[in-house]
Amino acid sequence: MNALSAAPKAITKRRRKPVWLAAVAFIALFPTLVPATASAQMGGIPIVRDTEIEAILHKDGEPVWRAAGLNPDAMRVILVGDKELNAFTAGGLAIYVNTGLIQQTQNPNQLIGVLAHETGHITGAHIARDTGGRPALATYLLTMGLGILAAAAGAPDAAAGLLYSSDYFATLTYLGYSRVQEASADQAAATSLEKAGLSGKGLVEFFDNFRYQEVFDDARKYRFFQSHPISSDRIDSLRNRVEKSKYYNDVDSPEALAQHAIMVAKLKAFMNAPQTTFIEFKESDTSFPARYARAIAYYRALETDHALKAEDALIADYPDNPYLWELKGQTLFESARVKEAEAAHRRAVELKPDAPLLQILLGQAILASEDKTRVDDAIGHLRKAMLIENDNAMGWRLLAEAYDMKGDAGQARLAIAEQDFNLGQMKDARTFAMRARDLLPKNSAEWRRATDIVLASAPSEKEIQEMARK
Repeated sequence: MNALSAAPKAITKRRRKPVWLAAVAFIALFPTLVPATASAQMGGIPIVRDTEIEAILHKDGEPVWRAAGLNPDAMRVILVGDKELNAFTAGGLAIYVNTGLIQQTQNPNQLIGVLAHETGHITGAHIARDTGGRPALATYLLTMGLGILAAAAGAPDAAAGLLYSSDYFATLTYLGYSRVQEASADQAAATSLEKAGLSGKGLVEFFDNFRYQEVFDDARKYRFFQSHPISSDRIDSLRNRVEKSKYYNDVDSPEALAQHAIMVAKLKAFMNAPQTTFIEFKESDTSFPARYARAIAYYRALETDHALKAEDALIADYPDNPYLWELKGQTLFESARVKEAEAAHRRAVELKPDAPLLQILLGQAILASEDKTRVDDAIGHLRKAMLIENDNAMGWRLLAEAYDMKGDAGQARLAIAEQDFNLGQMKDARTFAMRARDLLPKNSAEWRRATDIVLASAPSEKEIQEMARK
């Protein structure tokens, strides 16, 4: 996964950072999982990132979004690191999908059906009635992957757990839909699937698999079926609709099935204890997903030699797979083998240069070399990432470190202001942006951006007057 994790050895070898930067450096240790404090400011949602899985999900959703009249390039599927079955929308063009739901889908068509249903909530503006939930669920992209769980928790069993704040569960109470809205989203999903030339059978199967939830009280239901009330009548109505489609009996392509299997295996390997992975994906299973899962499990179990051997064997068979190179880079980086890690991450970027998270990982590896003559190279990769994904707080934090290493205090403080702004920490964002203004050339693009951050962060009248004097 895109685990922008910082190996303890690599970190301790670096020079002491200035106090202002050290205050935010703790985020580097927990890039996988939103720390409790940051999580609360994001509605407590434990967002996780992975380039490969995000690409698969986006590819799954594209035909549905296009058929629904939405711009696929504007849509985002956001992974929530939760083993419970759930998916939801929270306003805007984003669908949140729990890792647990993905693991419980049996094929791509079922998962696409869920995406189509949530798309129906978006096109139906069902969340618009709720003005309280959207601010609490604002997406600030702090996390970078699932791989740091093992390093952060210090024990395989504990590593498999996820940190939540009570706000995470509280915010989900905003997302309850009425049975009328559910039926409307079902029908919209069926329409979009048919327009896209896809079967609606998977969505019916998915609901049918959990029909028993109808008889449970809310305390025992999956959260998805608390906010999305299910009933036999609703399932039967949906079935009657989709069975009339000429695409109803179409099946997933071998490629789609293979991608789904990879995604599920990868999630299981990162989310479950390594021993559980070894039991489920036995050595006798020589399929790609099984080999991939075991390589991840070795990495998470801190069996570096076994992990690298498994990764090298996979790379020998699939040399142009950027995610295998990414995993190898991650394994090496967390083993304090920074130079080798950089080479692996560089190869991943060469194979997929448009992936911002891979660019960030490479930038981090370059910075870890502590070679000041190469800081501009790191900044270049980080800047490329931020051009694509400018709300990625982790990328801004690394840019702050890079500019600090270069001795550019103004740019460093502006980067920290950007990070805080995207984390919703407006007071801190304003503080660092005002400091950046004092150090950046007046009326430069960077100076104007710092000014924008100050003005967008609700400054006091005194602060506005102070800015005017400068």
